[in-house]
Amino acid sequence: MDTLDPMAAPGPDRRLSSPAAARNREPILKVLRDWLPPRGRVLEVASGSGEHALHFATALPHLSWQPSDPSATARASIEAWRAEQGPDNLLAPLALDVIQRPWPVPDFTALVAINLLHISPWAVSEALFAEAGARLPEGGMVYLYGPFMRDGEHTAESNAAFDADLRQRNPEWGIRELEAILALAERHALGVVAVEEMPANNLSVVLRVEPASGA
Repeated sequence: MDTLDPMAAPGPDRRLSSPAAARNREPILKVLRDWLPPRGRVLEVASGSGEHALHFATALPHLSWQPSDPSATARASIEAWRAEQGPDNLLAPLALDVIQRPWPVPDFTALVAINLLHISPWAVSEALFAEAGARLPEGGMVYLYGPFMRDGEHTAESNAAFDADLRQRNPEWGIRELEAILALAERHALGVVAVEEMPANNLSVVLRVEPASGA
């Protein structure tokens, strides 16, 4: 798991810094390189500090990277990182709350959600897959990262403790069962193509929009 660590501004500007983002960005990038399309627009939801967006856009110049977040503070941080170091393919952050559909965003060819599903109500997972299924083109990709239960069990004692802490903070939060997430995705024509183990007992889950029946 990645701990639910607070983001803190390192200086007088509006840039926030997340230790978890610094730890996991390279392992995540390795998976993204394997599965993202060769070109197009990637929509990242719940972009937080913007450090992931900056890192991935810099490493993947052939893709347009669209960060977003419902928090004005997070969007200010994203824009500050973008202004300081951002490449041309890192777009200005959008105000986007996953649960409020339809999303006010341009078309996108891939969707990235890092450490979101366990720190949000189940309705966020439902909205994310409904919107992805409706908006992504055939072959479009969804990438999820975070801790998941498998076969009804936590994969590590630390994840079980993290789950208990999350549910104490908010009863609607909690580590999701991978099988439930995949079933939800399947209802929106998103099939799993890869599940990869990651550091700190997290998983990368890659889904793809399947062809319409009879196509």
